[in-house]
Amino acid sequence: MHGFGHDDYIRVRDEFGHTWRGTAEQTSDGSYRYTFRNSRGNTISGLADGHSITLRDEKGKTWRGFVD
Repeated sequence: MHGFGHDDYIRVRDEFGHTWRGTAEQTSDGSYRYTFRNSRGNTISGLADGHSITLRDEKGKTWRGFVD
């Protein structure tokens, strides 16, 4: 997935070309919780610590990456 964000609004595109829109919320420990939804109603969510990010979909598929 790759994309852009402004404030707490984020838009990314996956490896199949699907667009996901989401938000980021800062947690009490300083990490961020991400939630994305696509036009089909699917959801991906996960956490980032400022450098790395882990996302998981409703079926358990996991993506790991970095925040640049």
